[in-house]
Amino acid sequence: MSAPIKMVLDLDTGIDDALALAYVLGCPDVELVAVVCSYGNVTVGTATRNTLALLRMLGHPEVPVYRGVDRALGAKGEFRPPAGVVRIHGENGLGGQELSGWCYAAPRSGVDYLAQTLDEADEGLRYVPTGPLTNLALALRATSVDARALPRVTFMGGALTVPGNVTPCAEANIHNDPEAADAVLRSGLPTRMVGLDVTHRVVLTRAETARWRALGTPAGRFFADMTDHYIGVYEKSNPHMGGCALHDPLAVAASIDPSLVGCHAANLRVDLDGATRGRTVCDPDRLRVAEKDCEVALGVDVPRFLEVFLAHVERALT
Repeated sequence: MSAPIKMVLDLDTGIDDALALAYVLGCPDVELVAVVCSYGNVTVGTATRNTLALLRMLGHPEVPVYRGVDRALGAKGEFRPPAGVVRIHGENGLGGQELSGWCYAAPRSGVDYLAQTLDEADEGLRYVPTGPLTNLALALRATSVDARALPRVTFMGGALTVPGNVTPCAEANIHNDPEAADAVLRSGLPTRMVGLDVTHRVVLTRAETARWRALGTPAGRFFADMTDHYIGVYEKSNPHMGGCALHDPLAVAASIDPSLVGCHAANLRVDLDGATRGRTVCDPDRLRVAEKDCEVALGVDVPRFLEVFLAHVERALT
């Protein structure tokens, strides 16, 4: 029997982050080593609280949780989610579903933890950020290891061949800190981008959430109600999709099993100025460089992903 995959998640814990967390906890081949929290769908404080409460609900309070930074690299004040994001994820980031109880957050800095983890990482470690790349950009500054020698990082973010979801050009995670994303993508770090090119193709419907509710467990009911809120937002803003996109779970799945996505090799950068700020594009200065840093997911095996997603999440909720 092979050793489990060791994974560190970096979550801005809203609804799809919660689904990604359940996916990992329900995967028998993965050991969740830690969660570093970020801002984005909610403030970093809310993300930390949500993560701790969800881990306890899902039976894994032993997983350490670290608080990352609270704002983008160039921001002057702490991040606050805009009204559109609050509408999508709810005031508390979990569709208004309340989690109560006292939780303990490790006082250590998430960036310090991540930098040390990168220093000590081997090929077996999987790190998956599903929010802005600010924690990773700062950790890369602090690590003593050449970024090119680090294990590949699979991140949820960006859009290469489709429009953005915040502006016509920019996807939300990249848009929240374009400077951090640009620094990561130019660092030489091996990455795998799981962006809107593929995440809008994997859709969860109310039929699946009804299965979770029918499990009869507190977690099943919570996740069903939470995700139905998310689906309801999509029904108003993207009725053609027929459900909600599984952005963060697909990034986690592609880190565990890269064969789920078909990738195009590229060297990327992020536009930092003007109307296209936050757009992920092929770096014109490195177009002819033979070695490519990034695998950009442009295809996805939708039936196989949905099958494993539902199996893992139902295991976690049971």
